[in-house]
Amino acid sequence: MALLHSILMGAVAGMRALTPLAAVSQAACSGRLPADNGAPRLLRNHQLVRVAMLTLAGGELLGDKMKAAPNRIASAGLLARAASGSMAGAALAPRQSRHIGALLGAGSAIAAAYLSFHLRRRALEHFGQASAGVVEDAIAVGSAALIASRQR
Repeated sequence: MALLHSILMGAVAGMRALTPLAAVSQAACSGRLPADNGAPRLLRNHQLVRVAMLTLAGGELLGDKMKAAPNRIASAGLLARAASGSMAGAALAPRQSRHIGALLGAGSAIAAAYLSFHLRRRALEHFGQASAGVVEDAIAVGSAALIASRQR
């Protein structure tokens, strides 16, 4: 089940690169990550990291609505999503499976980036930049919170 969470949180990273790290650091600080998790040391129960991740994720949510927002499937965007999915995937996997969790998280982040990119382009045609972005934000944040809350 934990590896499924790694895959799902990686998919969230495909939509919003920083939301999974914010959710994982929040879960760690709330004591919701299992004791044997594979979280990188930086994400384990550090209040400053939690605040920084929440702030950066909030900034990403705001920046995404701008017309000049970079394309999520551009090289830099894909790299950020894969890195985020990898770290979150490792954090949600048991320590002995953290490398597999990291690979699954990164892979699902890349796949979800392409899928969500194409879905978002279609939504833009019908609903506009802001409306499509807000719906995607709600899906990403809600999913990340739900996945992180199911860790214990």
